Amino acid sequence: PSVRYVELHCKTNFSFLEGASHPNELVNEAAKFGYAGMAVTDRNSLSGAVRTHIAAKEVGLKLLIGAEVTMVDAGPVLLWAMNREGYGRLCQLLTRGRRRAPKGECRLAFADVAEHASGLLVGVLLKQAGDLPSELQRWREVFLDRAYAVAELHRGVCDGRRLDEWQRAALAARVPLIAAGDVHYHDARRRYLQDVLTAIRLKATVAELGASRFPNGERRIRAIDE
Repeated sequence: PSVRYVELHCKTNFSFLEGASHPNELVNEAAKFGYAGMAVTDRNSLSGAVRTHIAAKEVGLKLLIGAEVTMVDAGPVLLWAMNREGYGRLCQLLTRGRRRAPKGECRLAFADVAEHASGLLVGVLLKQAGDLPSELQRWREVFLDRAYAVAELHRGVCDGRRLDEWQRAALAARVPLIAAGDVHYHDARRRYLQDVLTAIRLKATVAELGASRFPNGERRIRAIDE
């Protein structure tokens, strides 16, 4: 491919009742399309990292280890380990959050992430409403030049407007804007399984999901030209 692309936001089926593809399925699809690498970022967990590492090693795909981290006082972010120190910090952070919460849950705050920032990169997911420049600046003050704004588009009707808003927010906060896919499955046909997983997680039927259901199958491993 003429463009080198690394998927930086990818959930495996170890993001329980969210991700709808096995690690090897995601890795093989990324390798097929000629990705330069892929990050595994399961929600508040590193559970999928081992199997993703094994699959990536088999096909020679560069793998980044990370997690999507949720907080009680801030929007979700992606944390990627830069080195062994960062991996250890990420493990400590997630362990703290798990110990505070009931089994299967994780409770963290902005201050917890800031305390464990050494050796990590942060990607701020630009989904929440509010003052985006201030939110980005808040993270930049902690991570300095290791902070990024993450743009994720899925062929929605407002993609152009949203991208323009994100670009202006990132420029105002002096934070680089990067692209990711919010991948939940390797192939668009797996979307229907993901709908069922969402229904189970929300204790509803698929027909009752409404806006909780993805409107299309774009949260997949896409060809680089897409």
